[in-house]
Amino acid sequence: MATSADSIHFFGIRHHGPGCARSLVQALEALQPDCLLVEGPPEGEALLPMLQSAELRPPVAMLVYMQDVPSQAAFYPFAEFSPEWQALQWASRHGVSTRFIDLPQTHAMAIEFARRETLKKAMEEAEAKEGDADTAAEEEGDALLADTAGAMEAESVEAAVQEPNAGLLHRDPLDWLAHAAGFEDGESWWNRLVEERGDSEVLFESIHEAMTAVRGELAKDGEHWRGQAYVQREAMREAHMRQCIREATKADFQRIAVVCGAWHVPALKENVTAKADSAVLKGLPKAKVQATWAPWTYRNLASSSGYGAGVASPGWYEHLWRCYQRDIGSKQAQTQNGQASEATKNIVSEATVRTAGWLTRVAHLLRDKDLDCSSAHIIEATRLATSLAALRGQPTPGLEEINEAIVTVVCMGETAPLRLIDDELTVGHVLGSVPADVPQVPLQRDIEQQQKSLRMKPEASAKLLALDLRKENDLARSHFLHRLRLLGIDWGTPAQDAQRNRGTFRESWQMQWEPELAVRIIEASVHGATVAQAATAKLRASLTPETALPEIAQAIDDALLASLPQLVEVLIATLAERAATTGDVAQLLQALPPLANVYRYGSVRQTDTALLATVIDSLVLRAAIGLPVACMAMDEDAAAAMKQKLLAAHDALRLRGTDGEAQEAVDAWRAALRSLAMGDAAAALLRGMACRLLLDEHLLESAEVVRQFNRNLSLGAAPMDVAAWLDGFLNKQALVLLHDETIWGAVDAWLTGLGELQFAQILPLVRRSFANFSNHERQSLGEKAKRAPVAGAQQAAPVASGDEAGPWDERRAALALPVLNALLGLNLPQALMEQAPAAPDFESAAAKVG
Repeated sequence: MATSADSIHFFGIRHHGPGCARSLVQALEALQPDCLLVEGPPEGEALLPMLQSAELRPPVAMLVYMQDVPSQAAFYPFAEFSPEWQALQWASRHGVSTRFIDLPQTHAMAIEFARRETLKKAMEEAEAKEGDADTAAEEEGDALLADTAGAMEAESVEAAVQEPNAGLLHRDPLDWLAHAAGFEDGESWWNRLVEERGDSEVLFESIHEAMTAVRGELAKDGEHWRGQAYVQREAMREAHMRQCIREATKADFQRIAVVCGAWHVPALKENVTAKADSAVLKGLPKAKVQATWAPWTYRNLASSSGYGAGVASPGWYEHLWRCYQRDIGSKQAQTQNGQASEATKNIVSEATVRTAGWLTRVAHLLRDKDLDCSSAHIIEATRLATSLAALRGQPTPGLEEINEAIVTVVCMGETAPLRLIDDELTVGHVLGSVPADVPQVPLQRDIEQQQKSLRMKPEASAKLLALDLRKENDLARSHFLHRLRLLGIDWGTPAQDAQRNRGTFRESWQMQWEPELAVRIIEASVHGATVAQAATAKLRASLTPETALPEIAQAIDDALLASLPQLVEVLIATLAERAATTGDVAQLLQALPPLANVYRYGSVRQTDTALLATVIDSLVLRAAIGLPVACMAMDEDAAAAMKQKLLAAHDALRLRGTDGEAQEAVDAWRAALRSLAMGDAAAALLRGMACRLLLDEHLLESAEVVRQFNRNLSLGAAPMDVAAWLDGFLNKQALVLLHDETIWGAVDAWLTGLGELQFAQILPLVRRSFANFSNHERQSLGEKAKRAPVAGAQQAAPVASGDEAGPWDERRAALALPVLNALLGLNLPQALMEQAPAAPDFESAAAKVG
């Protein structure tokens, strides 16, 4: 029988444990309590009448949030196999009075909010003091930080300082019992002995004894394994639970069932006076809170999600619970049929049915994924799992034995399919549902209505949604998803789908519903009652007088994608006004890409872009006017950043087109590029890039480009400038070298004309530019270099000064080598100096003439 004291019966359970749930239901049937006390938020009692609604299907969660700060929220999840859920369902069916006895969230959230505000303030003060102490001595700085940490600890902000027993923060006390029983950890020990096996009322008495022993050992240490703040919070919770039990006793209930976490049972049974509990709860702060039901998922119920009370395998636990239900149903049928079923009831054991049932689900999954799994595989895997359990002294196969059997029999030793099984079955993609009449904010109602009208059902599993924007319903879906994104409700995120995004009318979204989105919806409800109103208000509120032009341009793009036309007009007017007064060329360039994108694809989304075209043209004109000056006196990093902005703006201008209205802006932009390419003031990287852009636009002839090569890659130029110019010209693309023989010849002539010292200096810098080419491009360049130079390449190296230039006389040119060597200190090789003809003796010749 469960542990009891007079009329009070305690049932210590593990949250979301099917074994505990099974034993609890049997205990309630035997006890027939007239009052049920459950560990849960008292604010949720108003939601209990909805338990009998057919639309409330677990997994679900009680969501409690602060009305003033909706981000301050708490979830109380329930699954079909959760003991608390089964207890609540039992009480609802039998009409038993039910109360929640945990510490009210009106106090818990107020305490937590105050703690976070205190921590935030302390951290800001610490940063300010640290900044003031930067010029002080090192010892004084250390003392200041120590004092700050002490102040934080005194204010109960344990997250800011290290607890004395920080090494034990993640230690599970159940590990002690598990190690004593020969198990690796407390999770596997509890799972094996309770959840996969529990079917007895004596279970709760054993759990009480174990928890009493563990808590007694921890009490000897003087400090709790989770820190002092946790101890204080738990003390308040348990004090409130005891107070609620006293109130139920005073209400003359004869059989009170208390369902709570097993950890709390010893504390609730302690002989603590009401006065002491009142002292603990005296003067607690309060906050206005609201409670509602919210859908939950098995993925969020799993411990891998970070949920503190999560379980490792919710899908497996659901299978265990439903097997228990089938066992109960079969036993009831046997009892009703009497002797008719005696001959068949022991043909197959319950353990075999449970194991084979799970393996059958595995087989269906693998076959759906085109993986081999026959009936023979299932039979042999069932036998192997049963044998493994027997060898390990276990009465029934657990998930561990079943997984080992799957790897051995079905997967032939490969463990990769287990990841698929774990994701799809062991954890699962189950999403609960709640009734339409649960308390909701207006925004949530609008979202649910649009989900129904657009036929977009929320699902826990991730899937790709492809939209054709030419269809009215798909276009409305796109607008809806973009509006949700503006509100921070990321139900869908834009995805790249090479098969389906081939046209401008295609759009793909990666869809997955998360329970946390319920909180995001409540947070966003402060901006408006509908999705369109809230998105408009939030986007407008995010823009301030200090907002930069690129952010305003991006906001216009977002507003058009979300189909918020009134806001678009306001934003375009704001952008035009700001652009008229700014002289920041970088901001003008950054604002162009999102605007040009909207202009180019606006027709697909049925938007009017005439006003936008005027704004784009004005931005291009202003950027072109200031571009030559903005590109002067730049270091390497600044030039690289400006290069990316210039390239993005140039591509954006291509989207704008070259119609009659845009021609003036296009001509101004091209003139600015020519000024960069032909001048000497701009950074070498930008001059080379401008030259390449003009070449791609067929605004420069190859001969002119060769002259720029000779000018910027001359021997007198600094190696860093040479490499930067070439890097800007190539622009991570080798096509111009592969297909333009004149430019190939110019590069070849430049490289062959380098001396040994110059070649050694320039080689690492040039290799950096060529490293950006693809493997295929580098291979093609290598093959081209192996071939004999083409005629165009041979003629590209010498650049004549005019049509009348005479042939090159090497003998006459060598006459100047001794003089140049002496004047410039070139240290030319002696062999080269000896080739120079002797200089004429002008004095001797003059004497002979005289």
